[in-house]
Amino acid sequence: MPRMTAAEIARLCEEHHTGVAAFVTVEEVTDDLLRLRVPYRPEYARAGGTIAGPILVSAADAAVYFLVLAHVGAVIDAFTTSIDVHFLRRPAPRDVICHARLLKLGKRIAVGDVLLYSDGDPELVAQANVTYALPSGPSASSAASAAPQ
Repeated sequence: MPRMTAAEIARLCEEHHTGVAAFVTVEEVTDDLLRLRVPYRPEYARAGGTIAGPILVSAADAAVYFLVLAHVGAVIDAFTTSIDVHFLRRPAPRDVICHARLLKLGKRIAVGDVLLYSDGDPELVAQANVTYALPSGPSASSAASAAPQ
């Protein structure tokens, strides 16, 4: 069961990551999925009318970060240790939708899988695996120790 709702993640993001709050919206958090939306902006497009790769990478990273927060709690100092993105097809110039799920949630590490779509299109545009390190120490230990292993 998630420890944080989409609304709680949005509030935390507004307080601690204001730039990210303007970039993405967490639409849904369930036991096994986080759905994130990147609203389309013309500045995200590159030549040829497609969404730039760095936007997709950032969206996947944000999706797993928020997924980790949803399941561990407000451990804002978790950080990315690796990200592997496979660009599968050209994304349309519209909102990007991310479906993220946890593959592993341990005391010190979390691994997530993200499927990225152009809004309204069932075909994948990218897939990413993202690994996050969970901080150790007094402020993080209580949240991380309560996480399922």
